[in-house]
Amino acid sequence: MGLVDRIRAFAGDFVADRSAPIPDDDVEGRTRALVVHGNEFGFDPFGMSREHVRGAVKLARWLYRVYFRAQAFGVENIPATGRMIVVSNHSGQLPFDGLVISAACFLEPPVPRLLRSMVEYFVPSVPFASYLLARWGQITGTPENCRRLLAAEEAVLVFPEGARGISKPWSQRYQLAPFGKGFLRLALEMGAPVIPVAVIGAEEQAPAVNLKPLAKLLGMPSFPIVPYPPFVPLVPLPVKYRLYFGEPMYFTGDPDDDDEILDEKVKTVKNRIQTMIHAGLRERKNVFW
Repeated sequence: MGLVDRIRAFAGDFVADRSAPIPDDDVEGRTRALVVHGNEFGFDPFGMSREHVRGAVKLARWLYRVYFRAQAFGVENIPATGRMIVVSNHSGQLPFDGLVISAACFLEPPVPRLLRSMVEYFVPSVPFASYLLARWGQITGTPENCRRLLAAEEAVLVFPEGARGISKPWSQRYQLAPFGKGFLRLALEMGAPVIPVAVIGAEEQAPAVNLKPLAKLLGMPSFPIVPYPPFVPLVPLPVKYRLYFGEPMYFTGDPDDDDEILDEKVKTVKNRIQTMIHAGLRERKNVFW
């Protein structure tokens, strides 16, 4: 096959992928089905409101269904009720992977689950971010915040790689950075299952170079520059996302155990996600379809 034929085949498959029928999803009905422990004004203790969630889901649905053409596998492994800690790999310079995972948990299962993402400490300092994230149900990732949500039988999304994962260089794509242990301590303390998730696609959404001196000057974990306008990764490439939800993992033990003891349990989760990533990469035909 010549170069022109390859380009035509790529374009044809890409257009066909984007033209697939979009499910109705019933965002209104799914939003009404959410259990929100709100006050008389409709806000929960963290500032979330059902009305704001509805608007956020409509935007997330467009990105999930149309822009990223996401596919979710293993949705049956998402518990319909009860506390859980969703643990995933992290990449892509900006947290579109968190948005896509949250959209999958809300739109795909028979019973919608609202994920409460644990965002980095610096994020609320970004203009408007603190207000909007709170209204949409996302909170600063402190152990106490997570503990309160799990006690209320909520679902929490955690990226144990943190900023090390989202800003990893291109040469280390799909290689997991070291995991923090906080999520495992909370799982043991609160008796919450860990739902492992592998995300395929986010690594290619914004191939970037990290300007570390500028990031340090601005007090940010990274300052990525992409090789196309506007040169900062505000608009990701229209890659195709694939999400793999693994079976719930249950752990027993003392949450106050030494790090050396917890390391083995954390390694088990990390290895499960890395194995799922390798399987997902083998199944993928192309970054864009």
